[in-house]
Amino acid sequence: MHCKGFLLAISLSFISITSYGQRTLPIRRDGGQVLRVDTIVIKKGVTPASELANCSIPKGGNLVNGYKPIPLAGQKSYFGDMDEYVTSFVRQYFMAHNKTLNFVQDKSPSSFSLMDNVLLKNDIPKELKYLAVIESALNYNAVSNAGAVGPWQFMESTAKLMGLTVNKKRDDRKDLYKSTGAAAKYLGILYNQLNDWLLVIAAYNSGPGVVQRAIDRTGSRNFWDIKKYLPRETQGHVLAFIATATIFENLSKFIGLGDIPENFRFDNPKGSLTDAKKAGAPSPFTPEELKNMSIIHITEPLSLELMAMDLGVDKKLLIKWNPDYDLFIYNTYPSKDYALRIPKDKVDLFIQKKPSLEKRSKQIYSDMVM
Repeated sequence: MHCKGFLLAISLSFISITSYGQRTLPIRRDGGQVLRVDTIVIKKGVTPASELANCSIPKGGNLVNGYKPIPLAGQKSYFGDMDEYVTSFVRQYFMAHNKTLNFVQDKSPSSFSLMDNVLLKNDIPKELKYLAVIESALNYNAVSNAGAVGPWQFMESTAKLMGLTVNKKRDDRKDLYKSTGAAAKYLGILYNQLNDWLLVIAAYNSGPGVVQRAIDRTGSRNFWDIKKYLPRETQGHVLAFIATATIFENLSKFIGLGDIPENFRFDNPKGSLTDAKKAGAPSPFTPEELKNMSIIHITEPLSLELMAMDLGVDKKLLIKWNPDYDLFIYNTYPSKDYALRIPKDKVDLFIQKKPSLEKRSKQIYSDMVM
């Protein structure tokens, strides 16, 4: 049963995590808006409990036959013309996020097993557990500035509505078993409303109201059709989920793409994500390209299309020289600055055009308020 009046107001919560057990990971703030732990994107939307009060919470067994599969890279039947782009994004995400993914891999076996059981008991596809990876890197004690807590980053009001106990003596949001059960209920609600898992992930991040307005604006329930009408952070959150789920579920499907060694298998108990990183790959650039290339460090994304026009450079060259640039655009890059590669003879012109490029690009990449 669909929820009625499910156009929700949005408030943003920002994760503030300083350590995982004995291991401290770096934290940074981008533009004063979002905190990230290493390479995990963790900005999310919060659903007010008052807006959920009239929504039916699905029971186990009622929806499983109606669920679509979780889309992973390589599923051309789902991604269509975007499949090549998705696969490329996943490959770049793997290499850029190696440190955090390896850390999660090391700590995940028992957590993933528990989450699988809870999600499947509630008829939610087990791949949804990877949402907790990009929300908190499986940190049970994660606390946001806005008060979202636990591996699934629930606000208190929503947690209580999903059946969790939150008081001075007890906070079930930090309990992986109980919070995963609550997440399963909430994900079921979102799926009933949106009927597509990528839209569910988007709604979990920015709020279902934002997603519904994008649907109303386009008349489409295809993520790629509504993508440009979603906040940039939400676009990145969805792509990060696809990448994380693909990497953990079926790395072998995209082994051999050039920067992942063919003999590396995710299910090899003696291997690790770090092994793949260490194996490396030859430089993707020719000696001539390296000779004519300069690196400029930027801290805010610039439109490659505008850059190509202003500098008189082929956009295809900029894309080729900066294959992981989309990670930076969608705030899923592992560092606060990006080493932008441009032709050496265009550096002076770039410096001259940079203020204008920054201003126009900021307008393009600013999160849309609908």
